[in-house]
Amino acid sequence: MPHATTAPAPRPRPRWWTELPLLALVYAAYSGGRLLVRGDVSTAVDHGLRILNLEQTLRINFEHPLNRLLTAHSWIGIPADFAYASLHYLITPAVLIWMFRRHSQAYRRARTWLMTSTMLGLIGFTLMPTCPPRLLAAGHGFVDTMAQYSSHGWWGTEASAPRGMGGMTNQYAAMPSLHVGWALWCGILIWRHGRHPLVRAAGIAYPLITVFVVMGTANHYFLDAVAGAAVMGFGALLARPVTRLANKVADAAKARFVRVSPATDSPDVSAGCKTSAGERIPGQRTSSADPTDAAAPAGPPAPADVPAPAGSAAGRAAGGDTAAAAR
Repeated sequence: MPHATTAPAPRPRPRWWTELPLLALVYAAYSGGRLLVRGDVSTAVDHGLRILNLEQTLRINFEHPLNRLLTAHSWIGIPADFAYASLHYLITPAVLIWMFRRHSQAYRRARTWLMTSTMLGLIGFTLMPTCPPRLLAAGHGFVDTMAQYSSHGWWGTEASAPRGMGGMTNQYAAMPSLHVGWALWCGILIWRHGRHPLVRAAGIAYPLITVFVVMGTANHYFLDAVAGAAVMGFGALLARPVTRLANKVADAAKARFVRVSPATDSPDVSAGCKTSAGERIPGQRTSSADPTDAAAPAGPPAPADVPAPAGSAAGRAAGGDTAAAAR
């Protein structure tokens, strides 16, 4: 007979007081890692020029016309700069909180997907520091819209960092574009778990708008955006095994550091002795131990000298015994 398989017990619902420090730790590691892997400027410029030359060869350098559009029309360029400087700081945490509160069953994997992809992006920054289009020489045809419209926002001339804090960011962490990667993560979750058609449409629009913004502001090449989407794809594939590994580590930590009180066994009243049915303690019989005794009618015993009837079995046995004694 095959043994029945037991479904694994569901993981407990995540708690915000454990999730918040975890997310803060990962983001701090990501931000610190970006600063530590700045790389050589000349190497970053070489990488940027190689990407641009490849795009021109393949005729996919879409960032050129978009950058000219935002440079010529401030009513498009200024909102695009605001979007680049702020939306990934607002929408990404908002979607994470929404998943935590409204879709807790899918939250853990979504969070692992985001963190895994972010760490993969950090590896990309380390292996390939890349100069964004806006920092190339003017002869390459790009205008830094963040610098052009800096008087309209809080940012200065150094990326989207607030004025005076340009040293706190790595301007050569362009490949892959995690602006696009995080927007794609948000869009997929909004489209998958949103119920209203307008909400699902926003899930489709947000990544597309982000691609337009990062190229139009000359912060990323088109291939940076493609790499950002690829990183999120790899992160999605790794989310399940990473989740299983994290669960194993957490279970091992609990088994090692959390003391479990031993179960209290019930006392053995028989002290190892075998008891018969109806006996609680050896040699001690309960009132219901022998049901035939309780059912027997109470009354005086039959006289011993009363002979049994001759036709009965007892009479025949008695007659046989008398004859045997006479012989």
